[in-house]
Order: sequence, then C-alpha cells, then structure tokens
Amino acid sequence: MAATSSAPSSPTQARSKKSGVVLDPPKFDLESYIQNYQGRTRLERLIHIGVCSAFLGVDALKLAVKEAKLSKDTKKYHEAQTHLEAIGPDEREAVRDISWLESTDKRNHAETQRLESELKGYKNNLIKESIRMGNEDLGKHYQAIGELPKAFEAYSRMRQDVVVGKHIVDVSRHLIEVAAEQRNWIAVLSNVQKIRGVALTTDEEKALQPYLSACEGLAHFDSGEYASAAHSFLQTEPGMGTTCGTIISSNDVAVYGGLCALATMDRNELQKRVLENSNFRAYLELEPQIRRAIAAFVNSRYTSCLEILEGYRTDYLLDIHLQRHIDDIYQFVRSKCIVQYFIPFSFVTLDSLNKAFAPAGKTIDKELAAMIHQGLLEARINTVDRLLEAVPSNSRANVQREALTMAENYENEARRRILHMNISMVDLEVRNPKRPGGMNLAQLSGASDDFFQQGVEMRY
Repeated sequence: MAATSSAPSSPTQARSKKSGVVLDPPKFDLESYIQNYQGRTRLERLIHIGVCSAFLGVDALKLAVKEAKLSKDTKKYHEAQTHLEAIGPDEREAVRDISWLESTDKRNHAETQRLESELKGYKNNLIKESIRMGNEDLGKHYQAIGELPKAFEAYSRMRQDVVVGKHIVDVSRHLIEVAAEQRNWIAVLSNVQKIRGVALTTDEEKALQPYLSACEGLAHFDSGEYASAAHSFLQTEPGMGTTCGTIISSNDVAVYGGLCALATMDRNELQKRVLENSNFRAYLELEPQIRRAIAAFVNSRYTSCLEILEGYRTDYLLDIHLQRHIDDIYQFVRSKCIVQYFIPFSFVTLDSLNKAFAPAGKTIDKELAAMIHQGLLEARINTVDRLLEAVPSNSRANVQREALTMAENYENEARRRILHMNISMVDLEVRNPKRPGGMNLAQLSGASDDFFQQGVEMRY
C-alpha cells in the first residue's frame, strides 16, 4: 500500500480511494478509543488501525491478536497475526499459536454439530418457541465464528416462529448487527423500518429510538447519502449509551452527524438544526472539535473551520467507516467555505484567496477553475489583474424572465378555470354522493355520453 501522510486539499490534486498507511500519530488514545465498542467491531477496528497506522500499527495488532484469542473466530486471529508478523515479527504475539487454532476449530465444529442436532429435534417436536431459540443460538454461534452468511440465514429463519412484538425486535436487531458487519446497508434499513412498524410501549420506543436512528444514519452515511445521514444522526436522542456498541459509538454519532451536516447544510440550518439542537448537543459534547468547526463555519471563520478539520484528518482516516468518505466530505466543506467567503464581494483578489485557503507554497487557481466549471462557483477568473470576479447579473433580463413566467402561470390558471366552468355548465362535475343532487356513476356516464354526442364546444 502506498504511504500517504495526508489527503490532498483540493480536487485538482490526484488522490487515491484505496486505503493507505497513515504516517502521522492520531490524537486519540488507542485503549480509551477501543473501549467504546463491544463484540466483533472491536476486533475489526483494531485490525483496521493496525493495517492503516504506521504509528499505532504494532500496538493495535497486538491488541487484536489478544482480542481474537478471547473469541472463537480463527479467521480473524489468522488475519491479525499475519499482519503483525509482517510489521512486527519480533513481537511475542506475532508467533502463530497452532495449538489454539486447532483446538478452537475442533470446538467450533463440535458446537455447530450440537446446535444443528438440537434444532433438528425442536423441528421434529414442532415447538415454535424452541425452534425460534434454537435458530437464535445457532445464529449467535455462526456470528461468533465469523460465518456471517450462515448467521444471517439462521436469524432470518426466526421470523416464521415469532409470537410477540419483542421477538420481532430481537430478530431485527440480530439481522442489523450482522448486516452492518457485512456492509449490507439495504438489509439494515429494511430491518430498522420493521422495528419501527412494531407496536411498542412509549418506554420501549424511547429506548430504541437512539439505536434505530444511529443505525439508519450509518447505513445512509456508508452509502454516500450524506444529507439523509445527517438527518438521521441529528434525530438521535440522548441516552444511546452502549446499546449500539457492537455497531457504532456515541462519539461516532457526533463525528459522522456533524461532518455530514457541515457538508450538506447551509449556515442557517447548521445553526438551527445542529448547534441549537438540544438532543444532538449531548453528542457534540463528546467531540468538541466538531462543534468548534461548525461554529466557525456559521460565524464565517472559514479558515479556522478548515484548520480544525485538518487537525483531525489522521484520526478520521483510521476510522473503519469514515476513511473512504473523508476526502469527499472535506472537499464538500472546503468548496462551501470558498463559495461563502466569496458571496459578499463583487470581486476578490486571488492573493487573498490563496492566503485564506491555499496550502503553504501553493495556489488555488486550478481549484477555482474546477469549481467554476462544475457550476459550484458563479464567477470568472481575471488572470491579468489576478481577480476572482462575480458574474454580473442582468437585472432587466431577470425582470423580463419573471414577467414572462408570471404571464404563463396566469394563462394556465385562466385556462384551468374556464375548463372548470364549462364542465360545471354541462353538469359533468363529480360531486360527493352523500350530498343532495350528487351524481352516481351511471348518471355521470350518461351525462358524459350526451355531452360528447352533442359536440358541446368549450370556448376559451
């Protein structure tokens, strides 16, 4: 993998969508960071950090090897140990534990046989509750050993034996967890809607709301639907805690939701829907740099906003979901900053733009040209005087265009009203049957036949 210390700061610079090794040290503490997660996502995130970080690689993979040996997933252990052997061959954890692999595989095979045999017995006895629990146990086992397609299939079979609403919620939560690990976001969204369709008590709905909004937001976010993701994350009520720890943490809700909002909302929306959002404020307190970046953008301090985000780029490149989106999100925010910076002026010198937005020793001339070509910036570049000039608007043409549009709308409305009058004159108007004088279907059919046979003319 190619080593890259940071992503490019403008769309005119080449950038790779492939995962790269991050050379700079992150701001977070690895052990404190990983404590926010539970289950298999802990192991996945440790391996991801180990592969992508030159600074934390060895430490993350050592923790991943230990975490894998506490589980039953020999494939994840083999993956973590192989990576550690490549970058830290002298580490004690880099030596492959053959005896543990063999014994764990044997236990997994025996447990699989036992659970399948029990499930077969439950099916023969036709006890629905036992069949449901048998499929659940089998699904949990398959999920623990890393057989995700089989786990998803086992959890799906539980649906035919559910009895109460709580069972539907349990089944859907199992499926959401497996689907999120498989990156099957369509299944995640489908099961979120199924849970919302279950009749629950007010307390149960309140307890599930943060979980459902966070999962829905993550599905939209990883699919690249940043506006929908921002909407879902901003609706997440406080109190999520560790209920979603196997998928996403409260800190992730703040980071993902804040960045998506910053990339897709204007300043007024950011002020009302983010900074003044009492529910989302509880999550922003966990990641104060996101709140500072949004506040800087709202207060027109665009350079400060970009500097804050750039300071945490390394951390976000090590996030398992955020890594492949961070370049696009940062570029959306950067483009918005340049546009908002330019709006109050009829022209701005290129030197002032370079001072505000260009990296040291570089210019943003090509970036401005690309934004103008893409229609993001309504301006033109004066290369002689080195100015970025706003495209002058033709007020007279705008007034004429609005007048023509108004006249066309008036004509359409007049035609519609005349047509309605003619229909009423020949008694073809459909009335409410409950009202006196209402026409039934036969009368309406006969009236319409008479109307067209007589060739009634509609005059305009």
